[in-house]
Amino acid sequence: MLFNSLTFAIFLPIVYALYRILPFRAQNYMLLAASYLFYGWWDWRFLFLMIVSTVLDFWTGLILERAKMTRQQVWLPLIFLIVGGLLLVGCNFGTLVRTLAGMGATGPIISTAMPAVLLYLPLGLVIAAALFRWLSRLPEDKRRKYSMILSMCVNLLILATFKYFNFFVDSAVTALNDIGIAAQPRHFDIVLPVGISFYTFQSMSYAIDIYKRELKPVERFLDFALFVAFFPQLVAGPIERARHLLPQIVKPRTLTFTESTRGLFLILLGLFKKIAIADGAASTVDQIFNSSGPVSWLEVVVGTMLFAVQIYTDFSGYSDIARGAAKLFGVDIMVNFRLPYFARSPRDFWNRWHISLSTWLGDYLYKPLGGNRGSMAFTCRNLMLTMLLGGLWHGAAWNYILWGAYHGSALSIHRVLTGGKGRPSTPDGRIEAVAKTLGFGLVTLYGWLLFRAHSFDQIAAFTSTLATGAGGLRLSAALPPLSTLLGMVVLAAWEIGQYRAGGDGRFYQRYPAWTVGFAMAAMTFLLVMGTSNAPAQFIYFQF
Repeated sequence: MLFNSLTFAIFLPIVYALYRILPFRAQNYMLLAASYLFYGWWDWRFLFLMIVSTVLDFWTGLILERAKMTRQQVWLPLIFLIVGGLLLVGCNFGTLVRTLAGMGATGPIISTAMPAVLLYLPLGLVIAAALFRWLSRLPEDKRRKYSMILSMCVNLLILATFKYFNFFVDSAVTALNDIGIAAQPRHFDIVLPVGISFYTFQSMSYAIDIYKRELKPVERFLDFALFVAFFPQLVAGPIERARHLLPQIVKPRTLTFTESTRGLFLILLGLFKKIAIADGAASTVDQIFNSSGPVSWLEVVVGTMLFAVQIYTDFSGYSDIARGAAKLFGVDIMVNFRLPYFARSPRDFWNRWHISLSTWLGDYLYKPLGGNRGSMAFTCRNLMLTMLLGGLWHGAAWNYILWGAYHGSALSIHRVLTGGKGRPSTPDGRIEAVAKTLGFGLVTLYGWLLFRAHSFDQIAAFTSTLATGAGGLRLSAALPPLSTLLGMVVLAAWEIGQYRAGGDGRFYQRYPAWTVGFAMAAMTFLLVMGTSNAPAQFIYFQF
């Protein structure tokens, strides 16, 4: 289900209305059902993968803390696994629902995967029971260590299978062919589940925090299931931490008029970014980057700059809508973007861009590798490894890895030049700040060229065009529509105002009501204009 769809416009008010009339526990159960409906609207089958990850890390958290579980902590997750496997994988769920609703079957209810479910699901449960029995008998330190290793291996195996299997196969075949060994790729017909990287990292962080003794495990399975599946941030983040989101799930929440209106504004802002700006810019970007012929210097520049606008407004727009929707239910989720294009250095950029991922990589990869606790070469190695994984997290393609290496190099060079100092001893003057922002903006833009390009050949061709000025100022691609061009002006003015207010996202509340009303009216008007743009899927759905 897409945030920018009519279906979601109907779904959200219904869920909100139910939420307002239900008591606390029933609110959680309803939100969990709504979250599963939200995700399953895309493809019901992949809900089973989320249930597997949820059950795995719920049990892991309990085993890390103690060697025993209550009957409810065993049987309720077990029922979820069995029912999920039978209904979501073993049945054609859409056909089953239509049959139960009296709408008539359009095919067989039992899917061709049912024999595999009946074979492998019991086998998997028997193996899980044997592993738990073995783990529960180990000394505490070994039990914790092996439980954590098992959880991470299973989670990463699922992620690697569905996201990276064909990529690894293609890369291995290419390497073998390059050294003279004839090989042919053997692909599986694997569909990438939407949001698998987001909910896998979120679920893993829960178990890791318990292992590090920074968190106590949650006792109720359904509360943990809601933490993993909470629909506003399920598909494209932010990647929430259990220590921030779980306390808001296990305790009653309070709805206030101020936070509800703030939530509605964030939804408006996110839809404005997505529909009026990102979707309008997408057409021009696609024309340039999907061109089969040579492109001019101006087209490379325009395409790259518009992609920088597109990916920012698309992704931050999703995050704004997610935060706004969560606030309607009394839940506060983290800010994922803080004016990233005002960054003056690589470190500053990653403190502002996709903050939930950059902090996740920092806490669970960079610091365990040793962080900056060593020589400069040791620190630069850790930065490179972290950013390479960050690039690979974005997708199974070499250009993402190259993008990660590019930013890892930028962070390392900045680290060497500044001697490891986070900030200058004296604040930058206005001219110096503008110069640094514009200078690093060029670094960021070239990184987006690497990110958006579809092959190494295109990267080489576009880079050569930028260096030589080939093609000059020819522009054959159509410019974005008026709603997008005006939207970019409005958003730039809005973010300059936020930047001048120290980055406070609520800065507009200090202004007279008529000025805020005018700004919101302008966003609404451009949003309505932007509905004529061809709708595009949120970019980060593919990650």
